[in-house]
Amino acid sequence: MNAVQPIANASSVTAARRSRLAGLLTRLWPAVIAYSLILAAVILVTKLSGATDYVGTDNDDGMRLVEVRDFLAGQGWFDLMQYRLGLAGGTLMHWSRLIDLPIASLIRFFGLFAPRETAEALALAVWPISLIFPAMLAMAVAGRRIGGVAGMHIALGLTAPAIYTGNRFAPGAIDHHNVQLVLVATMVAMLMDPARRGWSYAVAGIAAAVAIAIGAETTPFVAAVCVTVALLWAWEGENFAVAARAFGLSLTIAINILFFATVPPRLYSMVTCDNLSLGYYSLAAIGSGLLLCSAVFASGLRRPWRFAALAFVGVGVFGSAMVIAPQCLSDPLGGLDPMLVELWLRHISEAQSVLALARTDPFPIGGFYAAGLLGIAVCIFRIVQRDRVQIHLVLLFLLATSWVIALVQVRGAAFSNLISILPLALLIIDVRRISNSDSENVAAAFVYVMIVLASVPAVWAVGGGLVSLQMENATQKKAAEPTKTLSCTSKEALAPLAELPAGLVSAPSEMGVPILRFTQNRVLSAPYHRDQGGMLTEMHIGLAKPQEAEAFLKGAGVTALAFCPKDLQTRELAKLKPDGLYAELGKGKIPPYLEPLAKGSDIGAQFFRYRPTAN
Repeated sequence: MNAVQPIANASSVTAARRSRLAGLLTRLWPAVIAYSLILAAVILVTKLSGATDYVGTDNDDGMRLVEVRDFLAGQGWFDLMQYRLGLAGGTLMHWSRLIDLPIASLIRFFGLFAPRETAEALALAVWPISLIFPAMLAMAVAGRRIGGVAGMHIALGLTAPAIYTGNRFAPGAIDHHNVQLVLVATMVAMLMDPARRGWSYAVAGIAAAVAIAIGAETTPFVAAVCVTVALLWAWEGENFAVAARAFGLSLTIAINILFFATVPPRLYSMVTCDNLSLGYYSLAAIGSGLLLCSAVFASGLRRPWRFAALAFVGVGVFGSAMVIAPQCLSDPLGGLDPMLVELWLRHISEAQSVLALARTDPFPIGGFYAAGLLGIAVCIFRIVQRDRVQIHLVLLFLLATSWVIALVQVRGAAFSNLISILPLALLIIDVRRISNSDSENVAAAFVYVMIVLASVPAVWAVGGGLVSLQMENATQKKAAEPTKTLSCTSKEALAPLAELPAGLVSAPSEMGVPILRFTQNRVLSAPYHRDQGGMLTEMHIGLAKPQEAEAFLKGAGVTALAFCPKDLQTRELAKLKPDGLYAELGKGKIPPYLEPLAKGSDIGAQFFRYRPTAN
């Protein structure tokens, strides 16, 4: 009897500990911290182990680092010129200092006890990883508000693979897309507040303003959030007045602060459609101000009069847009030169439409669109069944907006996939309940497993990849055997340029950012739509006959030329003009005004010093 007693006590202690742990994980903060720490550890271990560089693979990550370096070197807060990019005078960038500031601060902090490159590597690892927690917190809040503890855990469980596979939060990913995902998740979570508390909608308004200030990609979604709040106010009136006032006031204050804090005074009157300028600022301020006034003075009116007031707000915003920024109602890249559209933009994967993707590479389409479409279908079904109608109406509108944007540009799929987690979480809860109620029902268990898998975009992407592999024939497989890749953009490949006196380099746009990062040279071209002049000049250099290309080189002030035979754009130009400079260089025919620099055997790029010929 005495021997049994310690065993019984130990069992009870273990059971009590498990009970306390289970109780702890039903709470929001401990659950989010646990999921975030595990996810961050997995990302650090798996992503860093195979990394060859501390900067992300996207050109925007490298360009952001160049911008941050200039900022740390003394370039002004309001000075957004990239003086080393494009034609004489540089290129005015459309990115926000709101992202530069925390990255620069981290570099400065780590620089207190580490060399510059190590400090950069640490900062570029810490910044995206630090954003995992707010992203997980927002999705957990949204899941808990619509589905209780189960909804919270399912939302966290589905968000984790979305973050891991999306690479937006991986070390080195310092572009603004990860912050935008956090802000989108925050806005959705705040709109899911069943109590319509003012602070939730105040946070949503601030997040909307910050999203506009950081980048134009989320502007349509922010507009959808504003319309959602306005429609809820018009429908509910007094019951929603506090929430509408909080949203309108916070958005009005925040957008004013951000405009004057980030836009240079000399650009106050300029309207641009790819960043925060007079256009988006005035529309956001006018719209939120009118919504605030309506919520203050018209909430007690009957519903038809509230909708009439809302129509007045809509007319005011639309009229302001037609007067102040009519160009922003169309495609922001609509003014791009046709040559750039054909030879550059259509090759950018994240800027492709679903139709272009279907023609060129249809297999990843499921990963981009299937989960969002499933979420839309679930929302419609729930609304028809009168099941939590308002929640699903809001989610349907926000999800459909993001999904339609993704049809136009595939980069929007990250947002629609994220939002789809919430209606799918509610579906998984219900199917799980049915499956658990009849444990011997194999069909119900199978449906539950399939719905969980279908809710993960990465599963669709893997499925598409498997289909693609199955469709390859033996000849294609043989042709696809791995060969040694010769780099044109690594630090080692660009070493010959670093040894030259700083000058202007004509290089394919994909080489532009690495040249800016690894050398002190200026570049004509980098893959940014605001550098139209530089990009067109570089293309004309490659297309022109060798004797004519020299005029472009001399006119632009080029001191060196980079030639990368494997570059897609270079191949396109050589194919388009078989007698052009790039085509001739590909054949080994070097004009007398280009002096080849030493080239390593394992380097893919060839560099030439430009020596003007005598007239």
